[in-house]
Amino acid sequence: MDNRKFIELAIKAVVDYFNGRADKSDRKTITPEDVYVVWSCKTLGNNKALISTNVSDGMYYEITYNGAKSEMYFDAYKKWENKCIKMEE
Repeated sequence: MDNRKFIELAIKAVVDYFNGRADKSDRKTITPEDVYVVWSCKTLGNNKALISTNVSDGMYYEITYNGAKSEMYFDAYKKWENKCIKMEE
């Protein structure tokens, strides 16, 4: 699968996931324009992307395409903490 098609499918997967799980009382849905790719790569026949949205819910998504099996894997994560760890030189 070429990278452009993979990114298109990955973004659609994130939109469908969010809209399928959003609290209906919030009346909040997203479109592909609300989704952005943080990082992506293609190695041999496989693709991977880290994706987020403009919703301030701390979620990010890891989408992987296994070219050998023609399967796409979807992982959803919530950011719980961001802290600095000082390293000694």
